[in-house]
Amino acid sequence: MTTRIPTSTSVTESAVITAPLAQVWHLIKLQDFHKFWSKLEKSNYVKGASPETDVVQWTFKDGTVLDVKQEEHSTIDHYITYSVIASTPALTYSSVISTLRCFAVTSGANEGSTFVQWSAHFSSDADAGVIEDARFKRKEALADLAGVAGKK
Repeated sequence: MTTRIPTSTSVTESAVITAPLAQVWHLIKLQDFHKFWSKLEKSNYVKGASPETDVVQWTFKDGTVLDVKQEEHSTIDHYITYSVIASTPALTYSSVISTLRCFAVTSGANEGSTFVQWSAHFSSDADAGVIEDARFKRKEALADLAGVAGKK
């Protein structure tokens, strides 16, 4: 019998991006993640998925395809929450919901920059490898975001 190592099923990564909030927030749309995330080949709306929801398909350069559903979006509080509703290849866990939040840095050495936080909450069947992969991908994507937002 194989024993799984108990692990947290949440991950949060963050970065200070040296660009104003409006500039960073402009890039935070599910259908535009390919404009900053170097691992994404393309991201586009899934037409006809549902008239009440926004579903975007992310195609990664390694061939992985995720259908992500926008669960929440606030232009007032600058956050977007999404869940993965389909994956090819299939996920090794039941579910994940992620939130990306942006905050204006209003004082101190980084005044005028943007603090970005990207969290994920996985179902209890996600293992340590899934959590570490999510951590690595978020760090990499935040670095990509910083590179693109800083150029504008």
